[in-house]
Formats: sequence, structure tokens, C-alpha cells
Amino acid sequence: MNLLLSIDVVAKKGILLVGQVSLLAIKGFVGIFIPPFNLKLVLREIDNFGAGSLLLVDLIALFTGMVMALQTIYGLRMYGAEIYVGSVVSLTLVRELGPVMASIMVGARVGSGIAAEIGAMQVTEQIDAMRALGASPIKKLVSPKILAGMITLPLLTVTADIVGIFGGMVIALFELEIDRTFYIDSVLTTITISDLVSGIGKTVIFGMLVAVIGCYFGLRTMGGTTGVGRSTTNTVVTVSILILISDFFLTKLFLIMF
Repeated sequence: MNLLLSIDVVAKKGILLVGQVSLLAIKGFVGIFIPPFNLKLVLREIDNFGAGSLLLVDLIALFTGMVMALQTIYGLRMYGAEIYVGSVVSLTLVRELGPVMASIMVGARVGSGIAAEIGAMQVTEQIDAMRALGASPIKKLVSPKILAGMITLPLLTVTADIVGIFGGMVIALFELEIDRTFYIDSVLTTITISDLVSGIGKTVIFGMLVAVIGCYFGLRTMGGTTGVGRSTTNTVVTVSILILISDFFLTKLFLIMF
């Protein structure tokens, strides 16, 4: 009986969370198209999303590509097909690993920062003061972050794909001593437009998720500095889970479309 009651409470909280986040996402997205338009705010958020995350994302992508190439060579060698390492590594990175890996890294870094920034404003009553002056916190805080995430995360994913494929090429050259031109040709002949659209298209949604979840927990911060810490932790966990869940459904959608 207690177990059923606990499940019921968790389910209600989950449904409430989805509804509140969806409402915030709709309001924030609509706010992008409502004047006045503050380009400086958007550019600042793009710099925060992109420039601050570029080195982290590319470094992880490089070693991910190298590890993938090592494991792929080991697996394909049993069938005498190790020369196709470029095709396997590039397809996996472009369709799945690149978008998901970049989004989770940016979600952990930027999402927690957004939650901390807005959470600090919430506990110091700056957001209440903003409302008292007639300004919209969603228009000023949420909408620029959503737009920046939707623009920047696809670009970060492209760089992660390129760096990851390069990492795979380095390992293939040293382990198999295959020609660099053959590796590049195998990559170019394997990857299609639908693969690129599928991988990069997901990150538009992931970028919106990172921004919205960070803003949501930031706006709901209570309890001073302890509450700010709690909001950042909740943001990282929630963003990571939602990216993996939404990746499954988006993958199914793109497979049907293409």
C-alpha cells in the first residue's frame, strides 16, 4: 500500500514537472519573436554556450573517437574487415555519439551555470524587482538562453563530429597503417545528408532542453545558497536524463522520416 502511494506521488510530481517545464518552454520560445529584441543578450549567451564549451566538447570528442577506433579495429579484425573502421566510427559519431555527448557536456556545464545565475537572482529578489518594474523575466532571461542554445549546440556538434572522426583517423593510421585518403573517402561515402540532418537536428531540441531546464530550476530556487546548490544539481541530473530519453524518440522519428 505504501509502495503504491509512493509511486502515485512520484507520478504526480513527474506530470507536474513536465507540464511546468513545457509551459516555460512555450513562453520562452514565443518570447524570441516578441519585440523588443536585445541582440547583446543573445550574443552574450551564445558566447557562454559556445566559446566556453568548445575546448571541453572537442577534447572529449577527440578521445572518444580514438577509443571508438581502437575498439572497432579489435572487433572488426575477427572478420578481416578492420579497413572499414572509418565508416563505423564516422557513422556512430555523426548519428548518435557526437550529438548526445556534446549535449550532455554542455548541459552539465552551461545548464548548471544558468540555474546558479537565475537561482542567485531569485533568492536575492532581483527577479521580483524585475517584475515590479514591468519587465518580463521570461523575455529577458529565458528567451535569449533558448535561442542561444538552439543556435550554438548544433555548431558545437559539428566540431565534435569532425574532431572525433579525426581522432579515429589518427588511431587507424598508426594501428592499421592505412592511407589517409582511403580513410577520408570511406567516411565521405558512408555519411549521407540524412545522417547529418538526423544528428544535428536533434541538438536543436537538446539546446532548448538545456536552457529551459536550467531556467526552470533557477526560477524555482528557494532557501538561499543551499537552494542554489540544490538547483544546479537537479539541473545536471534532469538535463542528462531528458537528453537520453528524448534522443531515443527523436532517433525513432528521424528513422521514420528518412
